[in-house]
Amino acid sequence: MKKIFLGVCVLLLGAAPAINSQESGISDEQLLRNSIKELSADAMGGRAPLTQYEPLAINYIADKYKELGLQPVNGSYFQEVPLLRVKTNIKGNAVTFKGKKGSATLKVPNDAVIWTLHAENKTTVKNADLIFAGFGIVAPEYGWNDFEGLDVKGKIIVVMVNDPGFYDDNLFRGKNYMTYYGRWTYKFEEASRQGAAGVLIVHETAAASYDFSVVQNGRQSGVISLNSPTGNKELVPFQGWITGESAKKLFDIAGISLDESLAAAKKRGFKSFPLGVKATIESNNEVVSAPSHNVVGVIPGTDLKDEYIIYSAHWDHLGIGQAVDGDSIYNGAGDNASGVAAMFVIARKFKQLAQPQRRSILFLAVTAEESGLLGSQYYSEHPLFPLKKSVVNINMDGMGDKLRTSEVRASGGGLSKDIDRYVIEAAAFQGKPVTFSTTNPGGGFFRSDHFNFAKVGIPVILAGGSKPLDPKASEEHRKLWGNKSTYHQPSDEYHDWWDFSGSLEDLYMYYGIGLRLANDGYFPKWDDATYKAARDAQK
Repeated sequence: MKKIFLGVCVLLLGAAPAINSQESGISDEQLLRNSIKELSADAMGGRAPLTQYEPLAINYIADKYKELGLQPVNGSYFQEVPLLRVKTNIKGNAVTFKGKKGSATLKVPNDAVIWTLHAENKTTVKNADLIFAGFGIVAPEYGWNDFEGLDVKGKIIVVMVNDPGFYDDNLFRGKNYMTYYGRWTYKFEEASRQGAAGVLIVHETAAASYDFSVVQNGRQSGVISLNSPTGNKELVPFQGWITGESAKKLFDIAGISLDESLAAAKKRGFKSFPLGVKATIESNNEVVSAPSHNVVGVIPGTDLKDEYIIYSAHWDHLGIGQAVDGDSIYNGAGDNASGVAAMFVIARKFKQLAQPQRRSILFLAVTAEESGLLGSQYYSEHPLFPLKKSVVNINMDGMGDKLRTSEVRASGGGLSKDIDRYVIEAAAFQGKPVTFSTTNPGGGFFRSDHFNFAKVGIPVILAGGSKPLDPKASEEHRKLWGNKSTYHQPSDEYHDWWDFSGSLEDLYMYYGIGLRLANDGYFPKWDDATYKAARDAQK
């Protein structure tokens, strides 16, 4: 392993003079500041995909790539991403379920949130049986199969959120680490593989790590998904969530105890079972099918130019929506105009190298992260360069207002000891220790674009400064925000008083890691069996 780390100090020291570099009188901080301000301006309309504001955003990014000297890929700065937006109008805004103990009507969206991803004007599931399928998981490595001996084709399955480890430390990876099997996206994917006609997740705030209003607010105006050649016909026709109270109503009309059923499903050896309840779900859908775009640019390498370091950041945000304090534009300055702007700074630093790096550097501004990491998913499934030649992904999400920090916190510690070492040595160059998080209670590791690269076996960097260097100054600075969260709010706007000292530290760390990997010729390896298997399967 020694050769991995030879020359790290030389490489990072070689990068150091560029930190305060000027180009046409503009510093790194000013380039970062200007780009965030311009990309998150009201004129950009909140950068929602499939709106009239998308061309403004992606052309801005492409123009900046060109200005910085990045080359297009296959003659274009754009990779088309086929998207589908469906606004699902459930007939009567309600679904009635019939069981041997009576009937129950769930209203949309108060009791249930139900949608389709099918590219069709009408979707209907008639008189379908309901089956309680536990967590809806097939995980052979954990000896778990909620569908064993079960045929759910044409049926609606009711499943629990999270995974068994949330309730029993001896199952899966325990209470403090949600596996991907616990994510709602997995449950919908598995329901599709099983041929179900519908899947309803029973919401529980602690297990989901958010309350039911998050489910409601995220889907009332329509759901964006990737659009397959079949119009998503291979996906489960109806997806949705129901409240815990609604689940109790369904089990009551079945004459079955919800509490006893949930308790049984949390134990190894549980057998899924039919509820003896039927339902018909009908919807009229408003469908928009159109391409969105990832924005791509490359700085070619020299003798290892066929190998790629991938920097990524999502360009999209929530667009124009419900007004808050009279403001309806969700500008997304921190989330994530700042990440795209950080890519511009890093790209310029690579272009300013006296001696070009050996490997090529791909800059990837992805679409539709806010709709479920769709742009990065599409790239990982339709890569512009071979996955086996993709060395690492360094994803940037939230590179805005941040004061200097005293340490680096990294997620996914132990998944790749190689990656851990790169982070440790880059942080040490800044005089910072690294704290590794080996927990994932809310599934945070699966909620940003890096995860789609990890899923296909590309090692990822997920680290950033934490713990304020000056806690008192940080607390005073926080007051400028009014001590309110701006996450997914119109208040996520750029301000001239933003402090970029901490974000620049992180940016330089990402640059240093990328520069080192671009020159040392090493391919970091996974230690985690799942991601290692994905790496081994790459073509």
